[in-house]
Amino acid sequence: MELRELRYFVALAEELHFGRAAQRLEISQPPLSRAIARLERRLGVTLLERTSRKVTLTESGSVLLSEARTILGAVAAAERRTQQAAQQRPRLVLAVKSGTGGEFLAKLLDAYRLDPGAATVDLMLCEAHQPQELLMCGQADVALLHLPFDSTAGLDTETLYTEGQVAILPASHPLAGRSRVRVAEVSALAELPMARWPGPGGSYPEGPGVEVRNLTQLFQLIALGHTTVILPESAGTDLRRDLVAVPVPDAPPVTTVIGWPSQSRLRAVADLVRLATCL
Repeated sequence: MELRELRYFVALAEELHFGRAAQRLEISQPPLSRAIARLERRLGVTLLERTSRKVTLTESGSVLLSEARTILGAVAAAERRTQQAAQQRPRLVLAVKSGTGGEFLAKLLDAYRLDPGAATVDLMLCEAHQPQELLMCGQADVALLHLPFDSTAGLDTETLYTEGQVAILPASHPLAGRSRVRVAEVSALAELPMARWPGPGGSYPEGPGVEVRNLTQLFQLIALGHTTVILPESAGTDLRRDLVAVPVPDAPPVTTVIGWPSQSRLRAVADLVRLATCL
């Protein structure tokens, strides 16, 4: 398989429309169609079902999409990291979900700046489902991840800390004055259905709660009385005045880890990880 063919296939598999995929690739449709047909002949499988109305992925196509994203991500990562190696002072991209990390993140960055050989750290604030994707596609070098919510497939990790969870509620809600609540009590709030986060593929699970992608959006919706959520304790610090964090002792603990691609050999990553595990 050629990288060009894989790029063409990924674009078509994500767009599921030859015209849009060709426009995204900045080519005409005939070369795209020929490349996909050639790829199918080489593999001996049908990757896409085509009708006059729509294009859909076959099971084989879904497998190749996942594998192709990994391959193209590894190539992009290799290119960027090779270029970084030639720089006098390397740059490191640290991916963190918006609104998370808090005090630990600030402490880590402050301590790392004091290291004489420290790389320049570019902080990439991302949405809920993105950290692992950013690492695998080479856009980030290292990330803070939260178990059991984030996937660590294809990554090496080191555990940083474990914490309990809290329910984030409108300050005016009857449960806001409690010293603690149970998961069942929060889940049973019909007037505040639990918010839904996107999964690794970006799709949302079924349910009545609102769809959210980051904490800024989520907290505004909670303050307006549209939803609630159970989050790690650290996400409940420095809340806006119209929200309250109530401990949920029976919620499973959340473990924060620092993760990086298994094939990474960047010294700057190793130095940052070593420092993070010592804090």
